[in-house]
Order: sequence, then structure tokens, then C-alpha cells
Amino acid sequence: MILWLRSLIYLIFLAVTVIPYAIACTILLAVPMSRSAYYRFTVGWPRLAVWGARWICGIRWQVKGWENLPDSAAVVLSKHQSAWETLWFPAYMPRQLCFVYKSVLHWVPFFGWGLSYLRMIAIDRGDRRSSMQQVLAKGQARLADGRWPILFPEGTRVPPGEVGRYQPGGARLAVHGGVPVIPVAHNAGEVWARNAFVKKPGLVTLSFGPAIPSEGLSPAELNQKAQDWIEAEMRVLAPHRYRD
Repeated sequence: MILWLRSLIYLIFLAVTVIPYAIACTILLAVPMSRSAYYRFTVGWPRLAVWGARWICGIRWQVKGWENLPDSAAVVLSKHQSAWETLWFPAYMPRQLCFVYKSVLHWVPFFGWGLSYLRMIAIDRGDRRSSMQQVLAKGQARLADGRWPILFPEGTRVPPGEVGRYQPGGARLAVHGGVPVIPVAHNAGEVWARNAFVKKPGLVTLSFGPAIPSEGLSPAELNQKAQDWIEAEMRVLAPHRYRD
């Protein structure tokens, strides 16, 4: 019952803070400012949401492998278990990130308008082949701007202990751009499960692996190396979830 009440309070907290923040972000679209400055303001709400999860629901976090993050262009490939990491990444990563998402989100009032201005990697998924070309072209441009595209190779949130099919799109972008991949493992699904209303208190560990160079590798080979590291690290972070 206590967890349910804390989760309800947190949901109210998110609703009460996101509306004025979204309105403020929309108003700022009319103010002359750089995209970098607008990005920093926008990610203030995800940071607030992570802060609220800590103090309302008891979801703490720690990082392994900060030193593995390169001071250069890269593509981030991460495990995907919950909504928590989608809030944490833009709020705390040392470089601006670019998510891949459907361009129809730009039509969403307030949220979509601001998202459009951030110039991430918006694609039209009507044509699968065309979608990949859009990811490569826009991803290359964002890499040239010094930003890190972030992709979830499994495509959807996968429960702890399970492994989805790793799609090679992120690896293709890394090979196409001649940049390394940063593999990320985490156990956020232990405290914030997919589509779960109740959030559990606990410690989320995000683990960054050594950057994997793309030179001389095919997208399939690079994708497999990233998967091997992530899934091996998952067995370190949550050994109770794996029988092997």
C-alpha cells in the first residue's frame, strides 16, 4: 500500500511539473537562443523527474565506467528495460544526445514542437528501407555536430533477465560514420518495470563499457560485439535473473 501511494504521488508530481515546463519550452521557441542552450533547458525536466523518482519512490542510481566514455563522436547502444533510463540519459550524459523517433510526434502540441526544434533523428517509418537511410543521413549530421545518437538495439523494453533481438541499425550508423559504439547495461527494470504503475525503491546501476571501434567491422560484427558486452555485463548487474 505504501509503494502504491508513493507511486501515485510521483505520478502527480510528473503531471504537475511537466505541463508548466512544456509550456515554458514552447514559449522559449520564440526567444532567440541557440539549440544547445534550448537543449540544456529542456533536459531540466528529465533531471527533475529522476530527482523525483529518487526522493518520492526511493530509486537511487550509480554509474560504473564513466572513464570509458570517449571525448569524441560515438553512437550509444543501450539495454532498454523501462522509462527510467530514457529520462536519465538526456539529463546526465556529458554530451547532447539524439534519440530516434517517429516524426509524427512533432504534431503533438507543446512537446512535439519543442522536440522538433531540438533536431534529433526524426524518421518516417512508413518505408523500412527509407527509414534506415534517414537514420544514416540524419545520424551522420548529428555526429558532425558533436552529438551522440542513442539507440536501443532491442527496439522495445525487455523485462529483466530476457534478451530481445538486437537490431543492427545503431551499428550501421557507427560503421557509416566511422565512430565507435558505447555499450550500456543497466538494471532499471528491477525498480521501474515496463508499464508498471508501482515503482519499487532500489539502486539502479548503469554500466558503460569500453568504446568498441567500428573500423574493420561489418555492422553485424559490431552489433554482435556490443550485444556480447551488454549481455555479459547484465549477468554481473543482475545475476539472479540468469540461470547460466
